Amino acid sequence: MMGVNENIVEITDQNFAETIEGSTGLTMVDFWAEWCGPCRMVAPIVEALADEYSEDDGVTVGKLDVDQNPDITVRFAVRSIPSVLFFKDGQHVDTVVGAVPRPTLEAKLKEHM
Repeated sequence: MMGVNENIVEITDQNFAETIEGSTGLTMVDFWAEWCGPCRMVAPIVEALADEYSEDDGVTVGKLDVDQNPDITVRFAVRSIPSVLFFKDGQHVDTVVGAVPRPTLEAKLKEHM
């Protein structure tokens, strides 16, 4: 299971509609799995961005375990992980696939803020 971070929301098939589609502003969701090595490389970056942007900038950061939540994973055609999806006012606006460095994810955040 993912580490505890009060700035990261656990996203599931059950709470996706309310948490993501019902939200306003920007949401970044990390699609990951326990067994995924590259996901472990991205996790600290996602956590750092959550810490930095969730307070002042109103960005919501979530994590979705693809093994536990197949419906949303299939719905957004997530075939490779890690995949980080960006939602603005509940609408999917961008996707970054793979273990990318922090500046790549941070640039996407700023682009959609």
